[in-house]
Amino acid sequence: MTDRTDRTDRPASRPDRPHDLIGIGIGPFNLSLAALAHSTPHPLTTAFYEQNPAFHWHPGLLIDGATLQVPFLADLVTLADPTSPWSFLNYLRTRERLYPFYFAERFHIHRTEYDAYCRWVSRQLPTLHFSHQVDAIRWNTDRSLFEVDFTQLDPHGEAEALGRAHTRHIALGVGTEPFVPEPLRPLAEAPAVPVIHSADYLHHRESLLDAGHITVIGSGQSGAEIFLDLLRARPRGAERIHWLARTPAFAPMEYSKLGLEHFTPDYTRYFHALPEAVRDTLVPSQWQLHKGIDTDTITAIHDELYRRTLDGGWPDATLTPGVHVRTAGRVSGTRIELHLEHTQEATRTRLTTDAVVLATGYRERPLDTLLTALAPHIRRDASARPRIDETYRLDLDPAITGHIYVQNAERHTHGVGAPDLGLAAWRSATILNDLTGTTPYPLPHRTAFTTFGLTPHHEPRIPGQNTGPSSLTHGR
Repeated sequence: MTDRTDRTDRPASRPDRPHDLIGIGIGPFNLSLAALAHSTPHPLTTAFYEQNPAFHWHPGLLIDGATLQVPFLADLVTLADPTSPWSFLNYLRTRERLYPFYFAERFHIHRTEYDAYCRWVSRQLPTLHFSHQVDAIRWNTDRSLFEVDFTQLDPHGEAEALGRAHTRHIALGVGTEPFVPEPLRPLAEAPAVPVIHSADYLHHRESLLDAGHITVIGSGQSGAEIFLDLLRARPRGAERIHWLARTPAFAPMEYSKLGLEHFTPDYTRYFHALPEAVRDTLVPSQWQLHKGIDTDTITAIHDELYRRTLDGGWPDATLTPGVHVRTAGRVSGTRIELHLEHTQEATRTRLTTDAVVLATGYRERPLDTLLTALAPHIRRDASARPRIDETYRLDLDPAITGHIYVQNAERHTHGVGAPDLGLAAWRSATILNDLTGTTPYPLPHRTAFTTFGLTPHHEPRIPGQNTGPSSLTHGR
């Protein structure tokens, strides 16, 4: 297996020949789907479109030494097909790095290595089309097909050509986008003010290090890694860093063996079967399952702070949980004033700083923009969110016989595991099994020792017993 360079000039398929599946967005989840779809026993006609010129996974957060919070087995394919040529172990084999990895005894790999692995896969799959921006999706009633309009972009990101493709089914993998709290949004959007989201941290790291005082907001893994990186780079006794968080503590991520069973297909099925109101209550209460900090990072932070006390004195670093930003504004040109409130004390204060890093997480990108033409056909829940069935299909009007699958846009229906890399291969296999009406990827009947609820939810849907027709016919 040899590498190829990223291509942006692959010709689109003839518009009169429909695809079996078109994927929109090429992040890890649709890349997983593309890899598994490429290896099904009965070849599928697929195409995946991405507006960026190449695959990159959170480039602004590839901090030196940072690791994934899931084991290397949570690659694109292994937990659905360990024999796949697109596995992380096969990536190591092609790089002649299996033995170094073996002796390194690493269960959690570096983020930079995961990014390199995904780019290796993306360069070899012929079904991926980068520099293609999808503009609209419609249902063609006469042909019983989806129409996908796209714009092919030149190397500068400008429109180069328009195109249209037809497909029986669609997989939306448009991912998430950085979340900026409302009080800080005007400052983050002002180009001259140093308020940046953690997604862009590495792009601004050098200018941040030149700032007199830095404030990091956010208690999750990204906030911890950025605080640690800044702390290590600042001189002893003159660190001048504040780390603020809304959570009541800088808490470790729930990483016990039974706690991790919340990221199994068993729990996903259990969660999906719960009433909507119960699901909505559960998700915010489970923040420590996915918004905590891994213990190695917490230990490294404490070690670094402790090391700075060895000669006497304390580091000029303030760590305060239980705080939220009420309002924010500019003072003295580009300096920033944060108006803070401590939730438990019910006290307020002001903090003046030279730069702010917002490690405030991500939110699911809304699907409505792409699906405007289909909006009347999408069934919604009591909060006007799309209803999504257990096989990750949007609940559509029966008049639309094609399926729209979603990836990482279903936390409200499938729980905290929606953005978890460890469920990527399983979800992709579930989609392909449902789409084909067969079992190209047999899935386990049980994945957890915990029985969630009094009624077990271990049994997956039997292939072929779909609520809607599978419109694939092989050997056309």
